[in-house]
Amino acid sequence: MDKVALASALGAPSGFGQSQFALTRGNAFEARVKADGGAELLRLVHSRLDAGAEPPAGAAVPDLSAQGPEGRTARTALALREATRTGGWTLLDHPMLALDVAGSLAFLEPDAVVVHPDGRWTVVEIKSFPMLDGSADSAKVGAAARQAAVYVLALEEVAARLAQEGEAAPRVRHRVLLVCPKDFSNLATASAVDVRKQRAVTARQLARLTLVEEIADSLPEGTCFAPDRPAEELAAAVEAVPAAYAPECLSACELAFHCRERSRAAGAVTRLGRPVRAELGGLSTVEDVLAAARGEHGDPDDPAVAALRRAAALRAEALGATRQEVSPCR
Repeated sequence: MDKVALASALGAPSGFGQSQFALTRGNAFEARVKADGGAELLRLVHSRLDAGAEPPAGAAVPDLSAQGPEGRTARTALALREATRTGGWTLLDHPMLALDVAGSLAFLEPDAVVVHPDGRWTVVEIKSFPMLDGSADSAKVGAAARQAAVYVLALEEVAARLAQEGEAAPRVRHRVLLVCPKDFSNLATASAVDVRKQRAVTARQLARLTLVEEIADSLPEGTCFAPDRPAEELAAAVEAVPAAYAPECLSACELAFHCRERSRAAGAVTRLGRPVRAELGGLSTVEDVLAAARGEHGDPDDPAVAALRRAAALRAEALGATRQEVSPCR
């Protein structure tokens, strides 16, 4: 489904995505890094990840254009096979990869993939946030690492298929190259980022996903998400799919604003964050939490209920002490 159009039709347009200024700045920086056949990019890969290899001079940059995402995916796999066979440095600019997500193919487009002379493959992520004195914002680096880990998983599937066809199994590196502007300039600098942890977490999450076919089979007959449907019908269709809103959704899902309003209306504690929800056990609504704190609801032996009542008692004690201190001043 087109989730952006669906969110707009529901009356909760998505604010998901980068600003036009950030996109323009990022595209300009990426073009600078990849200029002259990717000479600067390959220099950074060589110096940060493979200094013992032959310096990249005259690297191959194959044409990856093809019809549609399926054609581009096949062309990328062919270019990776040829580069691994021939040796030398090869730069794949915006290759297309495919990854199975809950039984449906998702097409991915890394900024670049570099094939080393020994046949290893490296994912390159180019970001427009700066590296100041050799380090960048940890939250942004973490997000880039998670993104690159998905590309690593997709490359591993390509490598596995080549191995099944009798090709020498290439090795996908778990250290990716993060390229950013240096300090406050437009010059490029880079850092190697180990994404083994992010790769393992993503692989586990993908393995646990419910298949799209199973979700579709569980929906009521006639459920439709076409944006031209009436808003009431669309809202009912979205409600038919289980969802648990959390603040983290705002940075990852186009329907986050719609789900946030529904969560607020239901008084769900998930809108306060998943860690809070995990601490509250069986108390799923704000009203249940307040009632448990007041001693009107919940099992006293439940650790979450006991903690809430203790917190409520401490709050009442603190407020009482504050009133006593303030009253003489009146």
